[in-house]
Formats: sequence, C-alpha cells, structure tokens
Amino acid sequence: MRASLIQIAVSEGESVESRRRRMASLVRDQAGADLVVLPELWTTGAFAYEGFGSEAEPLDGPTYEAMAKAASDAGVWLHAGSIPERAASDGGSATGDGSLYNTSLVFSPSGDLIAAYRKIHRFGFDKGEAVLMGAGRDLVTVRLPETTLGLATCYDLRFPELFRGLVDAGAETLVIPAGWPERRRAHWTLLARARAVENQAYVLACGTAGTHAGVPQAGHSIVVDPWGEVLAEAGAGEEVLTVEFDPGKVAVTREQFPALKDRVLGLDVPRRP
Repeated sequence: MRASLIQIAVSEGESVESRRRRMASLVRDQAGADLVVLPELWTTGAFAYEGFGSEAEPLDGPTYEAMAKAASDAGVWLHAGSIPERAASDGGSATGDGSLYNTSLVFSPSGDLIAAYRKIHRFGFDKGEAVLMGAGRDLVTVRLPETTLGLATCYDLRFPELFRGLVDAGAETLVIPAGWPERRRAHWTLLARARAVENQAYVLACGTAGTHAGVPQAGHSIVVDPWGEVLAEAGAGEEVLTVEFDPGKVAVTREQFPALKDRVLGLDVPRRP
C-alpha cells in the first residue's frame, strides 16, 4: 500500500482559497497512491484561533467541494485533514456550545464523502480551540480495501484510551493529522511510536510546516509500523512524504506477539463504523 502525507506551511499571506487550490493540485500530483493524508486545520492554521469563526464552513462547503474533486481526479482515498466546521444547526455563535467543530473529512477515490470525525480532545487549556469549538463524541473508523483506518486528530495523540477504542472497532492503521508545535516535537515522535507499539498498528501522522499565528510548527510528519519502527519521516519544511507499507504486517505482528489479547481493562465509548 502506498501513502502520501502532504506537509504544507500555512502562510498568513496566502488566502484560504489560494491554499485550497494549491492543496488540490498537490493531491492530484499523488495519483498512483492508495491513500493521501493532509494536516489539521490547513485552511486556517491550527493556532490561528481568531479565524476559526470567520473561516468555518459546513461539511459540504468549499473545502469539501475542492477535496472531493481532487480525490476523484487523482483516484485516491483522501484523508483531507480537518477544517473548522460550522454545524448546520448553528445560530451564528462562534463559542464552544457545539456550533463549531474541528472536523476531519475522508473521501473515496470516486470523490464521495465516506466519513467525518469531530476531534474529541480540544487543545488550549480553557482558551483557543478548547473554548471556541465543541467536542466530538464518536470514534470513527473507515474500511479501505487494504486496511481499516482509525481517525484521530493532533491533541488526541496524548490520550491512549481513544486509540484502544479504535482498535476495538477494527482499526489497523491510525491516521492523525496535526498542527503540532515545534517546541514539543520530541513528544510528537515519541507518542506516534508509542501509539503504534501499544496498539500494534501503523501510525500515519501528518503535520504542518511554517508558523501559525506566531507558533512555529514541528513538521516531521511520520509513518511508524506496528513494531514501532519509523518507516519514513519528513523534515521541518514543506514536503510530500511518500511511503510503501504492508497492511498485512498488522495481523502478523498481533499473532506473533499477542499482547492485545492480554488486555484486562476495557473501554466503553460510543462508536460509529
């Protein structure tokens, strides 16, 4: 299976529409890949909180339209990163009452929207995303011909119980778009490898480059195999990280070292296939 992780910079001097066109072009360039993954909140910047309300869009908004067409043009499964979503029932408020969400979109090679995941763990410690956006509640998996994806976003990476729930729902490949800051890059790499090892799953973690609202980004998108070995890692700048991996290694790893069968503590969280 071939995956491409598109790590772009979110420049304040570039319009959202220009960035959509640029990203669509980059996705089309990945024709021949099986799966393409984009970063978190790449339309606005993960730390550009002041733009969340004004740039929020419905699930079927302009980013949906651009990414659906790009997925169809390239003939790829596309995890289109995440967008600031304005829920259909919103009354115009930009508060954390549930009207705004940090929402990931997954498209099929024909351009159909297959899944949407609203980020469960909001970052900010009582400011920023934590107060501006509502929290998702559902664990979401997506069945591809080669593997089952488990969806998570950025700060979710710090909460291992979420990934246990995804594994229980059948996930074999954990996909994590992010806008991770440079000052905690060591945690990014460590946690990506930890989630792979403890769940005996692939981890595809796609970050951003550049600076978001004055916050330098870590870059270093990474692909980790079920044994915790790094298959590929990007640098700090803009880059398309492409890697080939064997989805069958998940089953082999879990059979050879059946640690997941020895679990004692469970997790009861609402799940959606």
